[in-house]
Amino acid sequence: MERLGIISGTIALREKGILVDPEERWIDTAWGRAFVLVAQDIAFLPRHGGDPRRYIPPHHIDHPANFAALKSLGVREVIGINSTGSLKEALPPGTLAVPDDFIMLHPGPSALSTSAAHITPGLCEEVRGKWLAAAAACGVTAVDGGVYWQTAGPRFETKAEIRLMSQAADLVGMTMAAEAIVARELEMDYASLCSVDNYAHGLGDSELTMEQVLRRARRNAETIAEIVKFYVEGRRR
Repeated sequence: MERLGIISGTIALREKGILVDPEERWIDTAWGRAFVLVAQDIAFLPRHGGDPRRYIPPHHIDHPANFAALKSLGVREVIGINSTGSLKEALPPGTLAVPDDFIMLHPGPSALSTSAAHITPGLCEEVRGKWLAAAAACGVTAVDGGVYWQTAGPRFETKAEIRLMSQAADLVGMTMAAEAIVARELEMDYASLCSVDNYAHGLGDSELTMEQVLRRARRNAETIAEIVKFYVEGRRR
């Protein structure tokens, strides 16, 4: 069986019995080194690095190296778990969503050379369907669809920027679109389960802080881990 690639920032897979006896590996690629936890049928890549003392902020993540490392391990299917802010009052913190499109207007990472053909970016519908089915099997309603707007980071957005974004998108974050683009460039299937961890700046009643985001992310983590477990077990059957 091909390994499943999982990219996440905070979800603890070892404690849930999803990632059993993984081997820690540093993998060299044409774009740089990537840290991966490798098990028999899973390759887990911690998006912000394997050492919490050396946290890699969103704008410094080496997406081409990460996906090239996964591909070198035989991974073709990759699932992402991404923390997001809500651009809509109808998507309150605690919501889970599986976006079907994205916007990224700033220059992003690329695994293609300057002479390579252009790609048409997108999210894999098959992987999206598996995410939704896994959530439903766990008794969780995940929003089917929505547009993710990726900002450059690492700062949060201004209120004016959020007003602009909310006219065209539903969620805002700093990583998912870049992952989807690089995955498509390397001919890998990718889709994300997004955790809505806060209202975007200006939508909530209080000033947005990182602690607020992390507190909500921890609350959603338990539910997401159960969905991931079902997703993985479905491939194992």
